[in-house]
Amino acid sequence: MSVRTALDHFIADTRMSYPELTVPFDADWRSPCEIGDPHRGGDGKDQICWQPTPRHPGTTIDDFEPLERALEIEAHPDIKAYYAGYWSAGLEAEAVDGHVSLLFLWNLEDVARLNENLIGHAMAKRGSKSSMSIFFACTDPDSELFLTVENDSGIVLLEKPGYKPVRQIAESLSSFLETLVPRPPEIHT
Repeated sequence: MSVRTALDHFIADTRMSYPELTVPFDADWRSPCEIGDPHRGGDGKDQICWQPTPRHPGTTIDDFEPLERALEIEAHPDIKAYYAGYWSAGLEAEAVDGHVSLLFLWNLEDVARLNENLIGHAMAKRGSKSSMSIFFACTDPDSELFLTVENDSGIVLLEKPGYKPVRQIAESLSSFLETLVPRPPEIHT
């Protein structure tokens, strides 16, 4: 199964389980995945409804160009397919080994932020003499561990910032995504 197909299945399951997703409204940080107008939430603050929204192919061509140029590498096709899939806020899931919070791009401006963070991550990887990886998920809210795709092999790794990988989680991003079960959006804010 391709990364996009596995991601499509997970997104469909998420939409079915959690049809009404909201985030705090930020007039300066809009997204193509927002639905309708802002409304007053139960906490008295403005909220906006949203759903993961497929990205149009023309908006993804250069997502990793700054990273690839800065590091003189080509990002793994699986991670490109993952981030090219949807505009979305983070989505919560249960994996075989525990909780994960999947990271996505909220808008075009978020692409620049992702690249800056990935370049910083790459510098830390070089400092620990580890192979290049690209992150796509966090673990438990109180943990600093996160999930990456190793750029050379495409395997999914559990990592701690600035250290060599803790262990391999899956043979590929698609096989990892296939195991996920959607969880309530309130776990990570």
